Amino acid sequence: MAVKTKWTIEHACGHTKIVDLSDRPADRRAGYARWLAGRACSDCWMASRDNDAEEKATWLKNKRAEEQAAADAWAEQYRMPPLDGTDRAVAWASRCRHQLMSAAYTALVLEGDATEPEWEAVEDAARTVTRAGWWIDQTEAEPADLPELLQAATNDDRPTENPYA
Repeated sequence: MAVKTKWTIEHACGHTKIVDLSDRPADRRAGYARWLAGRACSDCWMASRDNDAEEKATWLKNKRAEEQAAADAWAEQYRMPPLDGTDRAVAWASRCRHQLMSAAYTALVLEGDATEPEWEAVEDAARTVTRAGWWIDQTEAEPADLPELLQAATNDDRPTENPYA
């Protein structure tokens, strides 16, 4: 007598399905059928996966909106100029600028030995860099390196690595 290939599975979600297990070795069908019974059916699994994706997308959208509001309020409070670039790049760059400037203030002034006048010079230099792409490029920068990065960005006779330029 052959081991059956079609199994009736009552899934954990309560749905019952007839599943063809002929592609599995005969000695593994019962164990796989038991494993399937402990899981939601594919329709319920897909529905829960879609709900999880929607929840994650909603959470991320809300998180970005909070970050953007904080960055906009910060830029207004510290008189930072608007950034130049596409709408999407400007939104991202303004969040990057806010995060980097806040982290740099903590690293240099609160935890470091920079004075308030030295920090004001950093802020003044930051106001001159309005290209959104520059701020996006600095997302992985160390906050303590910000003064040097700003100096390089605002230096008019910037050296190039190209020997023929």
